[in-house]
Amino acid sequence: ILVVVCVIVSYYVWSAGEKEVTAGEALSDAVAATLSGGNRAESADAYLKVAAAHPGTSAGARALLAAAGALFTQGKYAEAQAQFQKFTRDYPDSPFRSQAMLGVAASLDALAKPEEAARAYKELIDRHPGEIVVPQAKFALARIYESQNKLNEARSLYEEIARAQGYSSLCNEAGIKVEELRPKLPATLSEP
Repeated sequence: ILVVVCVIVSYYVWSAGEKEVTAGEALSDAVAATLSGGNRAESADAYLKVAAAHPGTSAGARALLAAAGALFTQGKYAEAQAQFQKFTRDYPDSPFRSQAMLGVAASLDALAKPEEAARAYKELIDRHPGEIVVPQAKFALARIYESQNKLNEARSLYEEIARAQGYSSLCNEAGIKVEELRPKLPATLSEP
């Protein structure tokens, strides 16, 4: 019985490894086709095919995220949003989940749905405070707040970014936004 169990476990481990290898090769082929001059529409389709053919694999996850990004770049925001959401549902433990959440929020933002985008950015900020994409989410949320005339909330987020990001361009831009907001705020609130 022990030998049979060992054989079954060994086969399962080998099979899972082979699935990952096959999926990785398919993703590499899709990337190579994209880099060799394929148009963006074809790249999204190629990535979606890899994701559909290899669900549950890390390469399938990366392909789905790449497809969503390609759709966003093409201006197909509703389709991109759907694929980013599919990624967050299908790969909840992925280290790229926060990037997909940012993609959902950015897609909503691009679709001119500021309330929904603000909720999505806020959810990302609250759920994944230490992720690398959080400053981008904060900046986008601050921009939405500014457009909604929620100037104190916008200023607060811009200040957080300016303090936390060191010398990045986002930090510099946030600092500029803080200075632009100062004259718009009441005197007591515009002090640093």
